[in-house]
Parts: sequence; C-alpha cells; structure tokens
Amino acid sequence: MNSQLPPSSSLKLSSAKKTGRLTKVLYYFFNLFNVNIHNKFERQHISVIFSSFVLICIGLYFFSVFHNDLNELNAERFNSFWGTIFITFTAVLVLFKASMFLFMLYKYLKYKPVAAVNDEELPTLTVIVPAYNEGKQVWDTLMSLTESDYPNEKLEILSIDDGSLDDTWAWMQKAKQQLGDKLTILQQPTNQGKRHALYRGFNLGTGDIFVTVDSDSIVDKNTLRHLVSPFVNNEDCGAVAGNIRVLNNKKAMLPKMLDVSFVLSFEFVRSAESSLNSVLCTPGALAAYRSTAVHTCLPEWINQKFMGKPSDIGEDRAMTNMILKQGQHVLFQKNAVAYTNVPEEYTGLYKMFIRWGRSNVRESLAMAKFVFSDFRDGKKSGARLLFVSQFLEIFMSLPFLMVMLFLSMSHPLLFIGSAFLSILVLSTFPVVFYAKRYNLSESIWAYTYSILYTFGLFWITPYALVTASKSGWLTRGLETKS
Repeated sequence: MNSQLPPSSSLKLSSAKKTGRLTKVLYYFFNLFNVNIHNKFERQHISVIFSSFVLICIGLYFFSVFHNDLNELNAERFNSFWGTIFITFTAVLVLFKASMFLFMLYKYLKYKPVAAVNDEELPTLTVIVPAYNEGKQVWDTLMSLTESDYPNEKLEILSIDDGSLDDTWAWMQKAKQQLGDKLTILQQPTNQGKRHALYRGFNLGTGDIFVTVDSDSIVDKNTLRHLVSPFVNNEDCGAVAGNIRVLNNKKAMLPKMLDVSFVLSFEFVRSAESSLNSVLCTPGALAAYRSTAVHTCLPEWINQKFMGKPSDIGEDRAMTNMILKQGQHVLFQKNAVAYTNVPEEYTGLYKMFIRWGRSNVRESLAMAKFVFSDFRDGKKSGARLLFVSQFLEIFMSLPFLMVMLFLSMSHPLLFIGSAFLSILVLSTFPVVFYAKRYNLSESIWAYTYSILYTFGLFWITPYALVTASKSGWLTRGLETKS
C-alpha cells in the first residue's frame, strides 16, 4: 500500500500547518498586549496600534527614499540670507530643547515626593468642589473625598453648584443627606463660571490649606494627606500640584492615549519642575494652596482681564502664576493622585486643548512681567529656563506651522517620512517611561497619540496664539455625564 498522501492532501496539510502557525503568532501577539480577542473594543484598539506602526514604517520608507531631496530643498529654498537665518535659528532651538530635555531628566531623577505627615501635624483643610452639569459624577467625587484618610475635625468640604441645568444639584443634595455635617453645599443663582464658584469657596473656607477638586474627579484614599504634607515641611511652599490620571480610559481610545500623555506631563515634567520649586501649573482637577497666599492675590485673580476682557478660563494657571510671583514655591506630589474624565471624541478634545492653549499664551505673557525680576529669594534660574522653554514652544509654533505647510505641499513624501521619523524618535521616551512606571501594553498608545497630534491637532497652539483674546469654556455641555 502506498502510504504517501496525494498532492492535494499534502497542500491542504501544509496550508493547515501555516494557518496553525499564524494563529499561534496572532495569539502570542494579542497575549503580549493583554488583549482579549473575543472583546470587540480590544480588537479595535489593537488594530489602531498596529495601524500606527504600519504608518510609521511607511513614513520611514518614504524618508529613506526621498531624504536626498533635503539637499535639493536646501539649495532651492534655504541657500539665501533668510534661509540661512532660519536654518541657524532652528538648529539653535533644537539644541536648546535637547539640552532642556537632558536638564529636565536630571531634575526628574533628583525628585522625591514629600513623605506624608502624621495626624497631629496635618493642617486644617477646606476642599472646594465647583460643579456644572456633572450629574451623578459630582456625587461620586464627594463620596471619594469623604472616604479620605484625613481627620474629620480638620476637614471641611464645600461643593458649589454653578447654576447647573441638569440634576447636579439634586445629586449634591443627596450627598448632603448621606454625609450630613461633613459636607456643605451651595448654589450659585446663575452660571457665573468656575472662577467665581471657586472665589465663593475661597471666601467661605476656614482651612489653613485650600484644595480644589474638579467635580468629575475621583481621589485616592491617601491623596489629601499626601497633597498637603509639603506645606508642613516647607514654610515657603505656596501651592502643590496633584498627580492626574485618566478615569474614563477603559474603552474609548482617546482617553487611553491621554492617560499615557498625562503620565509624562505630570510624573516626568512636573517632577522636574518641582525640583526647581517652580511647577508652572497646578491643575484644577487636584491642587492645594496655602490660604494666606490665595487671599494675597484673590482680588487680582477674580478681576483678572486679558485685552480688556474678563478672564473666564485658565484660573488654575493664573493662580499658580500669582503665587510664584509672591516668591513662594510651587511643588508637585506624585503620590497624591486624582482620576479625572477627559473627552472621548475629537471635538471635545480639540476644544479642551484650545482652552488650555489660550491660557498658556495669556499666562506666559503674565509670567514674562516678573520672572526676570528679583521675585524670589534663592535660585531663580530654573524658573526662568522653564519660562523660556515654554515661551519659545508657544510663540515659535506659528512660523513652524507655515514651514510645515510649505514642506507638505512642495515635498509631500519627504514631509510624511520626516514627520514619522520624528514621531518614532520623540515618542519612544514616553513609551519607555510609561512602560517602566506601569505596563508595556498601554505605553504603545504614545505612538498613536503622537500621530494623532501631528496630523490632527498640530494647529491647536498656533490657533490658540492668534485667538488668545477669545473667551469661553468651549467643552461644557458637549457630552452627557454618566
């Protein structure tokens, strides 16, 4: 008997073996990223990540093929007086940013959060929670605050409804019924803006330290204790920034990307800034201020104007600036964590970034008025370097946008290749940083986020720069809170 299989059977067996190997590879790939292949959302997310790597590879191929066009471009466009000036300035700027990165890395490595103090040393605390159209989320926020590891006799919680149009006030009343004297709730007669709600809380609060928490944020049990401990150990400390993570990052892709971005922004950038006693922004989602420092600048803060118009955005950055101007230290506590909701759709995301961008423009101009003066005892060079770095990043965004548009039209494939090469280089550090702090599977979102920002959000900073005088919160009422 002939024991050999017919050719058709051999082909089927070979095909089956290949299919089996492919299945094993795919299972290995999904397991590497902790993906449940039966979960539609996880399959979609891994597809987006995989597509990002494909795009990066295509971009690198274009760069390898068309990089000789750089010489042609230099000869055609930049071999002139103004071209030479631009190339020289760009080289100096890149060198400065690279040096700043190494400097920030050094300062990050020196950073250590302040250890928590005991109950007897803890100061009295007023937590202010402004709320507008938050629905049930404000109830969750208040519950998390009352579960904090902080002495009840030293803790005061004020929640202020800023004229909400939904059932926010009903949820605040329900929280009051459950918590009793632990919570005080107030209601603005009309919607006046977050700054005015906070202003009311600052005037009513009796604590030595004020803490502001957004009404869509949840705090860890030890967050308040960690957040206020630097005030006990450092009499020059005027404000402390908390560590913000993303709350709604379970399914939607944008929150997953932003969570990786937030880790770099807070745990790397603000750690380095804290080593210089000069955190540039205490986030509204979680921040603490010495009450005496707040009351010193409160009249200026509530009446702040930009180009003749009342400022209704950037209240957190403005308060930080005014406390730095007093010569006080602004620090960061990595171990004081709050989880906050972020937009899940592109529209909400870019509007949030526009608001932040306009605030950065305004407050950079305000900081320019004092940062080179003798505003603080001791070292000031660190604060000045941070200011110069951010100032250049903001105000050079417009000319670089023009150059980017020119390159995209005159040498599109070279532009695409250069963009993806930059993404690969610049995003690798966030990937490594997040992977070391948390896990590899989530860190890969840094590449996807960089692609989104490069091609979908590149216009934000230039637009914010030329529209800095415009006001408005922009993101209120965009999404229904759940």
